[in-house]
Amino acid sequence: MEYNINKGIGKSVEFKGLKAQYLFIFAAGLLAVFVLYVILYLMGINQWVCIGFGMTAASVLVWMTFRLNEKYGEHGLMKMMSAKQHPRYLINRKSMYRLFKQKREETRYA
Repeated sequence: MEYNINKGIGKSVEFKGLKAQYLFIFAAGLLAVFVLYVILYLMGINQWVCIGFGMTAASVLVWMTFRLNEKYGEHGLMKMMSAKQHPRYLINRKSMYRLFKQKREETRYA
């Protein structure tokens, strides 16, 4: 099998439809599911419970990653996260008089 990862110069990384940050979220999520599976298995939890957890968690991860990729696009998730950091409104506690008052030049007499 041969998989094409990059499709040209200057284009973002794409693999099986996943673009940019979604590819990294997908890979990190699968690694986290695997680590949790191993930890649960080493704790002595039944093997079939661990397999069920791993399959369910991996399926939800794949579904959510592709859904986010389709919904927000290549840069949409970063735009959504940055929009949460902007203030909803600015507070100005100056009186209306002080907002429109022009500053007078101070003249000093020597």
